[in-house]
Amino acid sequence: MEKVEKHVGLKGVVVDDTAISSVGKKGLGLTYRGYTIESLAEKATYEEVAYLLLYGELPNRSQLEAYKRKLVEARVLPEPLKKVLEQLPASAHPMDVMRTVVSVMGTLEPEGEGRTQEDVATRLIGLYPGALLYWYHYANSGKRIDTTAGDDTLAGNFLTLLHGKEPEPLHRRALDVSLILYAEHEFNASAFTARVIASTLSDLYSAITGGIGALRGPLHGGANEAAMYMLLSCRAIGPGEKVDDLTPRCDPERAEKMVLEALAQKKRIMGFGHRVYREFDPRAKILEDWVKK
Repeated sequence: MEKVEKHVGLKGVVVDDTAISSVGKKGLGLTYRGYTIESLAEKATYEEVAYLLLYGELPNRSQLEAYKRKLVEARVLPEPLKKVLEQLPASAHPMDVMRTVVSVMGTLEPEGEGRTQEDVATRLIGLYPGALLYWYHYANSGKRIDTTAGDDTLAGNFLTLLHGKEPEPLHRRALDVSLILYAEHEFNASAFTARVIASTLSDLYSAITGGIGALRGPLHGGANEAAMYMLLSCRAIGPGEKVDDLTPRCDPERAEKMVLEALAQKKRIMGFGHRVYREFDPRAKILEDWVKK
């Protein structure tokens, strides 16, 4: 039989041309619409980056203010969506909740009928924090929160809803930068999944629902969650500490032993990164600086 060449992770496979994002030229770097993520993380806000990715250019002041107003208006949850969220158990995975939110919104506010794809995307972006945290608070304490609370930033809205109080500026900006770094990454698994669905002329909601399903896996977006579990498993439990305390303070000797054992057994060691980067993931370097802050 003729041997067929396999392309692991789509390596060497040309899928399409894109002006949106460039990943790992010569094994380094990441750009959105020609802007480096280093410059965007330093000088831009997530709202500016979302506008850049959707419309192709950074907004001027009036365009940004108008776009932020749209995102704030999008925080209001439809009553049928609230009813669905109230049926989901506290044990549900947050990514499963988000997947359900997008699918439900596709039935409540269908694409078309005067709604462009940019309108749908903006509605979902503004809706996400409130939808996730409405479920979280209701499932865990029976509390129905006001999803419109918080300042006019997505990061501020999320942290206010999560903690029930206005966040410190440092925390808000750290989350803002993280959102910028997660905003785009060319043809990764979830984007590829979404593009396959979109290529059948399905609607944007269906494409994003499928994309979330791909992102959920531990070999994609779920790798960060797996890395956290690894940190928790190597931590030293001190006097009076609970085993389920989520503060990952690793015992260095235990961590080294775990890593060496995993390497010897050829097990995967989860972390933040992407196989296209040969030296380091530029997003991880930026996040490391914010972790230290």
